[in-house]
Amino acid sequence: MSAYAATVWGAYLALVLAAFGRSRLFGVFVLVILSFPAGIGLALRDHLGLLAPVIPAFQIAAALQLGSLLLRPSMKPWPLRLLISWPGSWFIAATFLAFPWGLAAAFGFTPYGAWIPFALAAGGLVQSLWTREEVVDLQLQPGFDAGPLDRYEAGVGEPPDAAHRRPLNIVQITDPHLGPFMSVARLQRICQRAVDREPDLILITGDLMTMESHDVDIVTRALEPLRAYPGRVFACHGNHDHEAREVVRIAYERTGVTLLVDESTVVQTPAGAVQLVGLDFVWRNRDAHVNMVCREHPRQPGALRLLLLHDPGAFHHVPCGEGDLVLSGHTHGGQVGLLSLGSVQTFLSLFTKIPDHGPWARGPDRLYVHRAQGHYGFPIRLGVPGEQSLLRVWT
Repeated sequence: MSAYAATVWGAYLALVLAAFGRSRLFGVFVLVILSFPAGIGLALRDHLGLLAPVIPAFQIAAALQLGSLLLRPSMKPWPLRLLISWPGSWFIAATFLAFPWGLAAAFGFTPYGAWIPFALAAGGLVQSLWTREEVVDLQLQPGFDAGPLDRYEAGVGEPPDAAHRRPLNIVQITDPHLGPFMSVARLQRICQRAVDREPDLILITGDLMTMESHDVDIVTRALEPLRAYPGRVFACHGNHDHEAREVVRIAYERTGVTLLVDESTVVQTPAGAVQLVGLDFVWRNRDAHVNMVCREHPRQPGALRLLLLHDPGAFHHVPCGEGDLVLSGHTHGGQVGLLSLGSVQTFLSLFTKIPDHGPWARGPDRLYVHRAQGHYGFPIRLGVPGEQSLLRVWT
């Protein structure tokens, strides 16, 4: 083993041990994530041409990005995001994608085209830094039985008699994940654009933060534009919100957002009455939990029933007929896929049965999975752009 390789693996081991000292979950996370920039980076370094001399710099950036979470995580100023967070995230993602090439090199084969995953990751990095505006028309078609869970293509688009009807206008904010790719200023702009569109409702379906942003003043400042929309902004918890529930509660309270934790309320809108039911996020016994919440908050006559449910994987637990419309996030649209090329396929849809993005239906119930403004976990988006949409719901 060369001195360079020994240094890389030594630094990797030290970071993993320190991460396990923080928590077992974080230790496993670092063990897996950093193994790619360490191992694949070493395997492919001599096969990357002009990129080869700077591989150590990217390995250091990846280590610093995760190492900075060991002590007192905090939001980084833009120079550090530019010099550490984004290059480190790009390199982690690129080495994930380059795993087959790294494996070939490790077994003595020439990894032709080893630059390809690094180029793809560069495109994904750019895609991760912006969110496009769009309008989505969703026809609920009450009374129509759509059968087993599937994509709801029949309900997409403006109805023929749209000129004589008024849709319910919703802006959904989900999974902003304040952190490396979502600055306070960027989330403020997202919130301001939501207010500027003057929807009937602004609905937040969870995961405000990352480990870097468990700070009530930071979250409050990021949500500040929503203060101008009192009584029309509602939210539910996502899984990452449970890491700092008090931060979330106080930030919402300060900005006039109503947090629904297994609670419901009826809101009068220009499109009619809407019953909002906000479900808390749970990992276990989701079937019992969803049924309990629906049972304790029965349908209100004459009101559109709208459920805020962070994880679309729990949609199949919603009792039949209880969700005129369920709004979810969590998947980041699948995050890696072919949407940018016009296909609906994502990594998530290929390997799981979890609804990944867009409209879905099961029997009389409808689900819309927002692609999210931010992302987390896998460090970039690739082929799945973020979403900043006005959802027009036609009943």
